[in-house]
Amino acid sequence: MTHSPTLPLSGRRALVTGGSRGIGAGIVRRLVADGADVAFTYSTSAGAADNLVAELSTNGVKVVALQADSADAGAVQAAVGETVHQLGGVDILVNNAGIASLAPLESLSLEEFDRMVAVNVRAVFVAIQAAVKHMTDGGRVITIGSVNGDSVPVAAGLSVYAMTKAAVAGLTRGLARELGPRQITINNLAVGPVATDLNPDEGDFADANRAQTALGRYGDTADVASVVSYLSRPEAGWVTGATWAVDGGYTV
Repeated sequence: MTHSPTLPLSGRRALVTGGSRGIGAGIVRRLVADGADVAFTYSTSAGAADNLVAELSTNGVKVVALQADSADAGAVQAAVGETVHQLGGVDILVNNAGIASLAPLESLSLEEFDRMVAVNVRAVFVAIQAAVKHMTDGGRVITIGSVNGDSVPVAAGLSVYAMTKAAVAGLTRGLARELGPRQITINNLAVGPVATDLNPDEGDFADANRAQTALGRYGDTADVASVVSYLSRPEAGWVTGATWAVDGGYTV
């Protein structure tokens, strides 16, 4: 496959979990635009996944959709293996897949608790463990976390979700030490309110969230994708173990 040498991620191979829609799709689009071959997973949105592949496959790079429920550790491992098979390796891993079951303490079921931990924490660990075996020195790992990992400003049943996002921030710090000798960087993005189909920037809840940002607006998926793109590049090789706020000033 021919890549333009002028593109910053030309020749790089990426896996994005949960990449068929929302923030994940925005990340896939940006990595492709920057020259990377990209595989992405989806759970149930087969139509959206197929449409994204069709949209981006004209860019002169390879784009692959892989069905995988992130709650299934075996499916996550298989997706990494299939990425390596289809793209010839993996240089960039973006852990984007995540879920939130919003419920107060007294009504959140253990099944919902376990699934949030499985998707938001265990799947991140499983994907990293599987991917770094195939990465050459200088690989990149990026996890899409949340401002709620550090701050929960409303009583909206976010406690367990916040716990999972704090967990991946801690995992990021620890793994920076383990992966550092191989020059593999790992970073976490504390993302604030971003407009997606599942999180629209209209309505009372959105109005309250928007008012808490310094910029007075929701973010766009491209705002997150641009930071992922930067951290994936060679010039970001001195940034590791960090949690970057990508939140429009939500936490300042």
